[in-house]
Amino acid sequence: MIPLLDRRQLLTLLAAAGVAVPAKAQAPQQRQRPAEAAPQRGTFGYEDVIKRARELSESPFDPVVPPLPPQLENQDWDAWREIRFRPDRALLGGGPGRFRVQLFHLGHLFKKPVTINTIRDRIATPIPYQAALFDYGKTKFDKPLPVNLGFAGFRIHYPLNDPRNNDELISFVGSSYFRHLGKGQQYGLSARGLSIDTGLLNGKEEFPFFREFWIDTPDSDNKITFYALLDGPSVAGAFQFDLAPGEDSPLDIGVTLFSRKPVTRLGIAPLTSMYFLGENDRHFNDRNKLDEFRPELHDSDGLLIHTENDEWIWRPLKNPQLQEVHMFEAKNIKGFGLMQRDRRFEHYQDLELAYESRPSYWVEPREEWGEGSVELVELATKDETFDNIICAFIPKAPTEPGKPLNFGYRIYSMNDGRDLHRLAQTLNTFSAPAAALGSSEQAANHSRRFMIDFNGGDLAYYLKQPNLVELVPSATDAKVIRHFLVPHPQIRGFRAMIDVLFEENKIGNVRAYLRSGPKLLSETWNYAWRFYAATHAIGSSESIGPNARRLTVEFTGGELDHYVNHPEQVQLVPNVVDGKVLRSSVTPAPQVRGFRATLDVEFDEGKNGAVRAHLRSGPKVLSETWHYTWRLADAK
Repeated sequence: MIPLLDRRQLLTLLAAAGVAVPAKAQAPQQRQRPAEAAPQRGTFGYEDVIKRARELSESPFDPVVPPLPPQLENQDWDAWREIRFRPDRALLGGGPGRFRVQLFHLGHLFKKPVTINTIRDRIATPIPYQAALFDYGKTKFDKPLPVNLGFAGFRIHYPLNDPRNNDELISFVGSSYFRHLGKGQQYGLSARGLSIDTGLLNGKEEFPFFREFWIDTPDSDNKITFYALLDGPSVAGAFQFDLAPGEDSPLDIGVTLFSRKPVTRLGIAPLTSMYFLGENDRHFNDRNKLDEFRPELHDSDGLLIHTENDEWIWRPLKNPQLQEVHMFEAKNIKGFGLMQRDRRFEHYQDLELAYESRPSYWVEPREEWGEGSVELVELATKDETFDNIICAFIPKAPTEPGKPLNFGYRIYSMNDGRDLHRLAQTLNTFSAPAAALGSSEQAANHSRRFMIDFNGGDLAYYLKQPNLVELVPSATDAKVIRHFLVPHPQIRGFRAMIDVLFEENKIGNVRAYLRSGPKLLSETWNYAWRFYAATHAIGSSESIGPNARRLTVEFTGGELDHYVNHPEQVQLVPNVVDGKVLRSSVTPAPQVRGFRATLDVEFDEGKNGAVRAHLRSGPKVLSETWHYTWRLADAK
């Protein structure tokens, strides 16, 4: 689903290069104009990028990526991160503003060359690759790299938090991913230019990528403008970005798309984040018994939606056992975003990663987007290193080849976003067995109690007359058994408790809000829950019979990334000693850029059974041999 990229590695790189020194000289490819020469102006602008995108869409998509020199093609993470742009060679140093541009070197996972241009007086000039632009650290090459190498991406620096230092403001590297920051924030979630077929979860998601950028030389410190050309199998597109650094650093984005073929699952303004642990998801369905001192681990803790009829919906995120896709119908949506509401360090206890400083991205359309849905994809993850949350707006109407699609929106990089509306908001979401603590009452099978803390808005006013406040719950594919509402003076709000009965292995949705007579007091809390069947396959192993065990193995690396789009070419080869394979399967696992193998094995009682498996394509071996032992007594 998401191109594999260790988040700790990326954040380490960004932190290591987060401060840039102001450029001492203009980039070498920008020639100084003689003082006596009359100013000359070109004509390059966004309309030229639109023309390029239209022409590109009229030709078949070219998937060929020029091979990198072997020393870059086979480069590991440590070697790539040693290569850093020299701050004193930063671009835009000759302009009046304080924006500076640094470039990313190709290598490791970033193998698609990107052309980067600067614009001055509406004249676009490509930036040639020069080894002198980079400090290679401990990374050494046997021979010089080619002069037409290109770059992996770029980042823009600006004195956002301190006038003495240039902080990283925005970064583009890999496919169409980008991140930007407001004051006092650290990188967390990402945005994307476009997503296609993400929620289908069929291993065939497209990742359009930015082929070329044009960065305009700003004439002040208030705003910087740049353009991008996007390409992919189904669409080509032109993007204009206008970024104003500040408290929330609003980023205005204008888009014109041209389809090569109809796209039914087009994701507009897609956001990508990580949710592993939180107060609402302590792994009740427990797939891996965490030994973890940090109470919460997430870049975002909820999806916030503002509908056409002014309803505000808060959906706490979760880390499901199995991937889930949820659609929120939203005609002419007014806004949506992945938010990090919890800003308290003691809830994370991570001195290095500072989850409490991660930004929230709030998207506001510039015009009416018509009928569609906000799609929320939640993938299962076993740790915090992979992005497992994706959301985007999905138009109801498919794209039409030959017909341009124009839209625009603004992304704010804000903190908790609690000032977006004046209603009471969800502070906490907890769950527990649907029975009173300490009582003899037994919770009904497949029931769950949800506890929601609401505060803010006008709730403090009602604490002395709580009987004036009503809890309004409802459920889909589930049944509300009972509900309670009690004052919560510690948060100057109320705690709602809702007992819900679910069907086994079926996702149920629960909603609740507060009101006083006809007056709406809170946003709408929305949550999904599922009781998994006892024999469902997940995790490293699980029981599927008295003498059998299901083993799940994930393979990644090597050439598997190439085969994710051709899974029929991959075979799983299992064998067992002191047992037998009942059945086996192998499926693409795009989120790790590899494959997941599942083996149901019946073991001989009282013996250590040994299981082996590897992947191949015809006679070609694709993986190492996985080897595992199991004894039935271990399961008791």
